[in-house]
This record gives sequence, C-alpha cells and structure tokens, in this order.
Amino acid sequence: MSHPVPIQFQATDAEALSGAKGRIAVFADAGGTLSATLRRLDRMTKGAFGRFLASDTFAKLKPGEAQDLAYPAGIEAEAIQVIRLPRKATVAEARKAGAAIGKALSPLHTVVMAEAHPMAAEIAFGLAMRAYDFLPHKTAEPKPVGPVTMMVANPEAVAAAAAPGAAVAEGVFFTRDLVNEPANVLTTYDFAARLAAMHELGLDVEILEEEDLTRLGMGALLGVGMGSETPSKVVVMQWHGGKKGEAPLALIGKGVVFDTGGISIKPAAGMEEMTMDMGGAGVVAGVMRTLALRKAKANVVGLVGLVENMPDGRAQRPGDVVKSMKGDTIEVINTDAEGRLVLADVLWYAQERFKPTAMIDLATLTGAIIIALGHENTGVFSNNDDLCNAFLKAAGHEGEGAWRMPMGDAYDAKLKSRIADMMNVGGRDGGAITAAQFLQRFVKPDVPWCHLDIAGTALVKSDTTLAPKGATGWGVMALNRLIRDRYEAK
Repeated sequence: MSHPVPIQFQATDAEALSGAKGRIAVFADAGGTLSATLRRLDRMTKGAFGRFLASDTFAKLKPGEAQDLAYPAGIEAEAIQVIRLPRKATVAEARKAGAAIGKALSPLHTVVMAEAHPMAAEIAFGLAMRAYDFLPHKTAEPKPVGPVTMMVANPEAVAAAAAPGAAVAEGVFFTRDLVNEPANVLTTYDFAARLAAMHELGLDVEILEEEDLTRLGMGALLGVGMGSETPSKVVVMQWHGGKKGEAPLALIGKGVVFDTGGISIKPAAGMEEMTMDMGGAGVVAGVMRTLALRKAKANVVGLVGLVENMPDGRAQRPGDVVKSMKGDTIEVINTDAEGRLVLADVLWYAQERFKPTAMIDLATLTGAIIIALGHENTGVFSNNDDLCNAFLKAAGHEGEGAWRMPMGDAYDAKLKSRIADMMNVGGRDGGAITAAQFLQRFVKPDVPWCHLDIAGTALVKSDTTLAPKGATGWGVMALNRLIRDRYEAK
C-alpha cells in the first residue's frame, strides 16, 4: 500500500543551507521582504538568488508555481527550487506550492525552508499529496525518494497542525491504490480482504457473503454479479468515535471491480478504464481509513457493494425483472446501468439496519455527468438543502470541484415500466439525473441524502495540482472535512 512521503520538521537552521547536497526549496514573493535566512542564501550564491527574484521569469510565476536554479554557485545543493508564495496565501496556493516540491522530489535530500510561513502545514500536505506514484506492477526498480526536512520556526506546532493532513493523505492514497489496481488483482475477494485488514486501525469490519445477501433479499445487487466467477459481497465498516448510541452518518459506495456492461456490452475502446468503476467504494474506504487514523469524534458507517459485471450464460439479460431488498421490482432495460442496482439495495440496507442521521452515496455512475460537467466537477444530487450546502462548502474549502444538479418529477416519470415498478434507465436525455431519481426511490423521505456522481473526477488522463494522472482520490478530502465540521462532537 502506498504511504505519503514522511516529512521531518526541524527548527530553522541557516547553517543547513551551506552543507545541503540535495535540493533546497524556498518561498518568496515579488517585492516581498526577504528573511535573514534568504538574505544569507543570496550572499552564498553571490547574488544569483536575488537576481532571479528581480527577473521577469519570477514575476511571471503565479502563486504556487516554481522555477529551479540548477547547480547554483556558492553552495553544494543540486538546485534551489524557488516557489512564489505570498505570506497571505490561500489554502489552495499553499497546497499548490507544496505540490510543486512533491512533484520534483529526487533521491537526494530535500530541505524545505518554510520558516515562519503561516501556511506551513498546508504546504506539507500539498507536498505529500503530489508525491504519490503507483508502482506495484512496474518491474523496474523504483526511483527512491530522499528524505524531506521542513525547516520551520516552531516544529512542534507545525507537526501537530500537519498531523490531520497526513491522515487524510493516507486515506487518499488508499483510495488511489484501489482505483488504480487492475481487476485481475482487485477482485471482490481482494477488495474485501483489504477492507477487513482495517480492523487493525479500530474499525469494525463485517463481510456479507452471497448467502447473506440472498437472505436479506438483495435481488438487485445480486443480479449484477450473476455472470461473474467471483462472488458479490457487501462490506460494512463502522467507526465508533462519537457518542454511544448516536445515529451514524452512512457513506455508501459502488464497488463494481470491473464493468464490461454485461450483456449490454460496452465498446472495446476505453473498456480497460472500467477497472475504476469501484471508485465510489474506494472513496468510502479512504474516508473510513482517514477517520480511524485521526481518531475522529463521530459515528460513521461505510458500506460498499462489491460486484463484477460480466457477460456469461448466467448473466442478467435486458428485459429481466429483479426484486430489490425494499420490495420494489425493477425491469432491467440496460445491464450497463448496473451501479444503481447495487446502490439501491445497499442504500436500503443502510437505512434498515443503522437508521442513519444522513446518507451520502458515491458512484462512477454515468457517462452523462462527464458530458455535463467534464472532469472538473462531481455532480451532486440531494433531497436536503442543508446537507447538500454543507457538502458543497466542504468540497469548496478543499478545492474539490462539485456542482449541484437538478432533480424533479418530470425526470422521475421517465423510469415508468410497463411490466414492473420501474425501469433501471430513463433514456439518454438527462441520464445522470434519471439515475439519481432512481436512487432516490430507495431513500426514505425523512433521511437527508446526497448522491455524488464521480464518473468524471475519480480518474483523469492528465496531472492535477495534487495528483499525477490516473486515480485522484476525489471526495476523501471533502467528506472528511464535512464530517469534521458537521458531525464531530465539539
């Protein structure tokens, strides 16, 4: 499993600059006053550092952007990485600055001169997040990453402020690892085993097997996995950090470890990316890991439905009718609209067993949400303004793009079936919305609920500020923030 690069916090030591043999990262702003340490650095480099700060190249850098001074004269360091960052930087700018360092880490020692910058903990978080790489299936020896030392005015205070961020980063890395894994490795067996191992962190983890799901009446979920050699499962993870007996927040994730589309098979082009169709379950797992690592003072239950959608002689067919745990019948028009069938039963089970104070589900559910919002924003659907606004606020603070989408009776009417209580699709137009309308039928009217369609944000084809291309871990930061701000005992 990937872990964030460890960062050692030490008191600012100007003497370290002269003997540093690796990389030195420093922060400055146009027209800003240099600290005594940076003035010394300028003297050691015979004015080269100051000349760069006065150059047009530095002036054109945006906050959080960096430029290397390679092999500077007067010191032993391989490079000075100069990052433009004002003292009154935003959280996003500070994280971007840290990410610039994380992206450039080398096998050599990196010394980060954060000194008394008020955003030192956020710089450390950005550094840790961007240093991620997924290497378990590369046969070449991985490039080692040298130690990172952050020199700050108050090491104990900064280390304490950075500790919650380190827990979040580890949760994000756990999610990224799960989403990046190929389906021949991350089977339903392996996924469940990785989640079960988190009992060592203090989570109560329970695995429901197919016989349990049959007994519970989860016909919608079980229908999806009928064509697979690996059995369907539901994994329940409970974190008891709040008041005893207090109703938990429920997080529900779609965990389709591979999605061929079933009998309604997908086109071959791009199908290899369907290893990420368990992204919702991956985010739930990452959040639960974060909560356990930072000992969150909240009661939260994470439930994930793990299935594989394969074509086979036993596979579910278009036109089949399945019965959900709720008791409603569903005409399966398209077997590639399988995620909502999985979520329907897990949503109902969460309400029946845990009586949650609220529910949030996550799923790589529809291509339609990518058409609507691209890869910049997750689609947010909700039956409760307070919960939805609180989530959007949390996502905005963490810099995770999210946009509320409409719902309504006109969309719901598109799910009407001739032979069953509903169809599992409502046509091409408004596809992400009719998917949300389908899920809402399995949410009790008095339960606040949000549905997050992460199809466009779970996996991206180019680098983002805090992640290399591939799995992003989108949602771990926002949900952790929501839980911290709204559900933790104060």
